[in-house]
Amino acid sequence: MGLLLGVNIDHVATLRQARYALLPDSPNAEPSVVDAALEAKAGGADSITVHVRGDRRHMQDADVFRIKDACDLPLNLELGITEEMMDLAFRLKPQFACLVPETREEVTTEGGLDVVALSGTVREAVKRLKDRGIKVSLFIDPVPQHVEEASRSGADMIELHTGAFANAEDPAEELSRLIAAAELGHSLGLQVNAGHGLNYRNLPLLFKVPHLTELNIGHSIVSRAVSVGIRQAVAEMVSGMKGYGA
Repeated sequence: MGLLLGVNIDHVATLRQARYALLPDSPNAEPSVVDAALEAKAGGADSITVHVRGDRRHMQDADVFRIKDACDLPLNLELGITEEMMDLAFRLKPQFACLVPETREEVTTEGGLDVVALSGTVREAVKRLKDRGIKVSLFIDPVPQHVEEASRSGADMIELHTGAFANAEDPAEELSRLIAAAELGHSLGLQVNAGHGLNYRNLPLLFKVPHLTELNIGHSIVSRAVSVGIRQAVAEMVSGMKGYGA
């Protein structure tokens, strides 16, 4: 099986909220996140990723239920570890849940979850989600201690935070960290995914990282979709990912 693509469609909701923040359920509210999910599927996406933030700045609760009902691709819910978001996950019952850090001040998720400092909280959240049949991923920086704690937590997967790699002028050092983290995660029996800041240009270099199962990519695809549409933007990303492992 080749490298899988999870398409994050949060920024389709961001565009809608720019005009319809007070009326996200209006029949006039556009663009449609459901249409975006279906178009991503048509373009070759393997899963859909959504992040319901505490401040509801883009995705709304109703959005994710509609997406799950309308699109039969696996749904990956990104969530902060709060009782409110855990309750949402229990009601939604997505196939996957990815635990992420979250602060109101950030524009997007700025770093990995500190699973070492929050080990007790993370382990409890992982157990509660898995008890409900939801597979759990932890969004972490490529740090050995964090990979090891992710394994101890009972999580099924890690998603390596690739933001530092994507933003580095010279990404060689960050690439080395990702390679080491992926090798360690794989040796511990974790599925290794990656995401944040990935785009059509930096994928070839990322392909040096071994043992990757899935990439979660959003902003770059939605940006490209402004020019060519979501279906074509996803298809182009899928095509670019075919070189992995070759």
